[in-house]
Amino acid sequence: MKININKMSLEDRIQRRMERRGYSDPSSSNPDEIKYKEAVRRVKRIKGFYTHALIYVVINTMIVIINVQNLGEGESYFQWHNFITAFFWGIGLLAHGLSVFLPGMILGSDWEERKIRELMEKEQSNRSKWK
Repeated sequence: MKININKMSLEDRIQRRMERRGYSDPSSSNPDEIKYKEAVRRVKRIKGFYTHALIYVVINTMIVIINVQNLGEGESYFQWHNFITAFFWGIGLLAHGLSVFLPGMILGSDWEERKIRELMEKEQSNRSKWK
């Protein structure tokens, strides 16, 4: 099924995006159900970050052990190539953590809902201008 995005209204696009993210129709749900689904989504994101952090620690610990075992006699462990994986993966882990924990601090808890409402109102005003 091919959908022409240009002919879809903003409301339809928002509805499709919300369905893909696991939201149901807000008009058919009560506020408690919507809050519950938001909380479930947030817990899944936090769990994903903790899983990522645990894997980071386990894998990098294994890399350190392997690198220590492969050191030559009198060779120092503190060489740049021993830290490449931990450094760049750490940047990715930091970005993941910021994406999970920071939006609520900076944008506020209801930012997404406010932005959707703002875009819907803007689309509605644009339609009325052209009629």
